[in-house]
Amino acid sequence: MISLTQAQRVIALDTHRFRVVCCGRRFGKTTLAILEIIGKASGLKDGHVCYIAPTYQQARDIAWNELKKFAQPVISSTNEARLEIQIKNKHGNSSTIWLRGWESIETLRGQRFDFIVIDEIAMMRNWLTNWQEVLRPTLTDSQGECLFISTPKGFNHFYDLYNLESTDSDFKSFHFTSFDNPHIQKEELEKARKELTENRFHQEYLADFRKTEGLVYKEFDRNKHLFNELPKHNYIETLVGIDWGYTNPAAVIKILKDGDFNFYVTEEFYKTGKTTAEIVEYAATLRGNSYYPDPAEPDRILELTKKGLRVKEVSKEIEAGIDSVRELFKNNKLYIHQSCVNFINELETYSYPEKKPDHNEPELPIKENDHLCDAARYVLFMQQPSRPSNFSIPTPIFDRGRVVGYR
Repeated sequence: MISLTQAQRVIALDTHRFRVVCCGRRFGKTTLAILEIIGKASGLKDGHVCYIAPTYQQARDIAWNELKKFAQPVISSTNEARLEIQIKNKHGNSSTIWLRGWESIETLRGQRFDFIVIDEIAMMRNWLTNWQEVLRPTLTDSQGECLFISTPKGFNHFYDLYNLESTDSDFKSFHFTSFDNPHIQKEELEKARKELTENRFHQEYLADFRKTEGLVYKEFDRNKHLFNELPKHNYIETLVGIDWGYTNPAAVIKILKDGDFNFYVTEEFYKTGKTTAEIVEYAATLRGNSYYPDPAEPDRILELTKKGLRVKEVSKEIEAGIDSVRELFKNNKLYIHQSCVNFINELETYSYPEKKPDHNEPELPIKENDHLCDAARYVLFMQQPSRPSNFSIPTPIFDRGRVVGYR
């Protein structure tokens, strides 16, 4: 017989439709999630319940065996390959529980659910689009509920979700630390406090929202660099950056430049599964004066030129490009519209790997949470005065109308 801790019970007894739980490591969130899933499925007639982890493999590793163990008395059938369980409910028929991974979230489009648990939501990429376009509609017919659980990761989309209770009465937020789990020895937690940096301990164990360690764009500050209404300046150019993608999100960013070399990010496009034609079509709607695409894919660049768009060359000097963007933030010359939530999320999570002693290799960021950051860098590094004066733009080499390289 599994009993909830006092902190878990507070969450489980709350009746809000959308509950957001910010908690420290080893708080007991997986146990809470599994017990809620079983409880909801058991009480529903033909209930549809889903648990979503960052990846399918994590759903298996984190929750599958525990779910089977706790639900064993009421299981009527199990599908190991699909991570699905049928359980007997109080109405005399069965309900279904699915375990899924965020990387294949599109497979849930068009489904109906009564209850969803989203675990480690701070790790989910392209959160807002997938929530609004894929998951939220699955709860509409049933007026279903959702439990969001995570340890924080900087001030990203989970931070925004946690604060929704102040503007939406359907939401209720909870904050608990690792110390709220009575089954963990306090001595072990205090040992971790001594071994970790202050910021990392506060984030991972005390569930505090803190800036991610090793941030690339540590100069970015929401209080300084976000805007709601575009200032009435004399904008001299509309610039568009493009980071190609398909499995990874395609990222397109629109930036206005004024006569004093201030830059205003006004729109973003951040979607997976989009073809080159779809990306180019969207980019064309932005009516840019100049387009700065990732130069690594010349065939796709050619599609921009066929569309009649003015394509500019791009340097992929990562370190120098990052420095130029950082200078803009430092000098308060780069601003972002609050609607560009994915770009803001990347700025607050794009980071360098942890430094190893006696290693002097170039400091390059981790290749994740960087698509819009790259798209913006392609634009901003190529602008004066950000671009070094000794930088020369390469000349494209054509072969039968195709760009095959640069010289």
